Amino acid sequence: MSTATLLLIRHGESIANLAAAAAERSGALRLDVEQRDADVPLSELGVRQARTLAEPLAAAGVDRVLVSPYRRAQETARIGLQGARLHREPRIDDRLRDRELGVLDLLTWAGVEQLHPEEAARRVRLGKYYHRPPGGESWADVALRLRPVLERLQSGCTALVAHDAVVTIATGLLLGLDEPDLMRFASEHPVPNASITELRLADGGWALERFGDDAHVGPGLGTVHDGTDEEGAPEPDRP
Repeated sequence: MSTATLLLIRHGESIANLAAAAAERSGALRLDVEQRDADVPLSELGVRQARTLAEPLAAAGVDRVLVSPYRRAQETARIGLQGARLHREPRIDDRLRDRELGVLDLLTWAGVEQLHPEEAARRVRLGKYYHRPPGGESWADVALRLRPVLERLQSGCTALVAHDAVVTIATGLLLGLDEPDLMRFASEHPVPNASITELRLADGGWALERFGDDAHVGPGLGTVHDGTDEEGAPEPDRP
């Protein structure tokens, strides 16, 4: 019998998460972020959240760590592993990067509607899973690059440190969810910063043990930065 454990970990709160929240509150069209997406660091709170990963990582007995090439994910992995005193060298895998938004990068949903109304209409018509903005990726595109990564996880305990879309899509792939079920699951299950999603492989199939668990983060430190506004409009994903 083949057994394996996978921990899908979202990075701690980033400065772009804060900028996105501020832009939504003010009704701005764009996020105020100087760095390119790959270089966005953790916020001060994000660093504190990453530190809380030490205990669950140590308890899990992680054998290998795979991490997105983006700075916020690498910082989260490094801080968590140092605290856990786990001497595991994270392996950067470009396939774990966040979803690329192309021409919609740094736009709020209000910005998409005003500056790219044709893309707003395409997003509504095609749905989040298949909508690919010019120069960017759809969720289906992300699934295609994640599939070969996940197929290699057949034994031991692997920690994968990445982004909310990666966590949700990877979970859907392992559980065999189709588009409607995955979209329903995503709408009902947010991915908090520094949260842990755990899946186990046994008897040839993956089972979900917990999703978006941030109990280890502690009172007052948890944050959820997702990709929908208060009315649930289908806006772009957040960094």
